[in-house]
Amino acid sequence: MSPRLAQRHVLITGAGGGIGLAMAEACLAEGARCSLVDRADEAPAAVQAVMRQHPDTVAYIGADITRSADIARLLHTAIGRFGPVHTLVNNAAVFDLAPLLDSDEASFDRLFAVNVKGLFFVMQAVLRHMVEAGTQGASVINLASQAGRRGEALVSHYCATKAAVISYTQSAALAMAPHGIRVNAISPGVVDTPMWAHVDSLFAKAEGLPIGEKKRQVGLAVPLGRMGRPDDLGGACVFLASDEARYITAQTLNVDGGNVMS
Repeated sequence: MSPRLAQRHVLITGAGGGIGLAMAEACLAEGARCSLVDRADEAPAAVQAVMRQHPDTVAYIGADITRSADIARLLHTAIGRFGPVHTLVNNAAVFDLAPLLDSDEASFDRLFAVNVKGLFFVMQAVLRHMVEAGTQGASVINLASQAGRRGEALVSHYCATKAAVISYTQSAALAMAPHGIRVNAISPGVVDTPMWAHVDSLFAKAEGLPIGEKKRQVGLAVPLGRMGRPDDLGGACVFLASDEARYITAQTLNVDGGNVMS
C-alpha cells in the first residue's frame, strides 16, 4: 500500500516544536512534503534534526502570521519549494491567563492577533490558493482546544480565541464545500509540550501552587490517566488530511483522553 499522504504538500504553522512538529513527523512518515513555519528566522534545533532526516521533503520558513506581508511570503515560498498546498495545518498559537478582573488589553490583543486573526488570514490565503489551483483532495486542519469548548475563570481570552477557531472552522467548511475543500479542526486536551512549563508557572502564580503541581493535577484528571503527548495528535492530523476523511468536514475532533465528550 502507498503512504496515505504520498506526494502531498502539507503546510504547518507553529511547527518549531511540540504539537506542530509532531504532526509534521506523522505526515512525513506517510509520504508528505512539509513546509514548516514558525516565528524564528532560523529553524529551531528540533526542526533542523527533522530536516536532516528528510532533506528533500522538509523546508523551514520563518514568518510572523500576524503580518499580512509575511503570510503572502510564506505561502509564495512554500509553493515555490513543493508546489500547490494540499493541506494546511493551522497550528500557531500563544497562551496567557489572568483573573478576569485583572486581565489587560495587551494580553487580549496578543492572543487574538495570533490565535484568531493570524489563523483566519493564513487560512484565507491558503484557501484562495487552493481554489485558484483547483487542488484535488485539499483540506484545512485548524487547531482548536478543549478550552474552546467551555469557559475557564483564569483563561477567558484564550478560551474565547479557541471558541472562535471552532466557529471559523464551521463557517469556512460551508464556504468551501462547493469547491470540494474540506475544513476541520482538532481539539487537543492538555498536552505535555515545552509550553506547559510556561502554563504551569502562570497557574502556580495565579493559584498559589508549587511549580509542577498544576501539571500533575491536570494529568490525573484526564480519564485516560495522563496528559497527552505531541505524537498523540499525529494520527488525527494524518487521518483528516487523507482521503480516509474525504466525507468529513465542519467537524472538530476531540483528541483529549476523554476530557470533553461531544
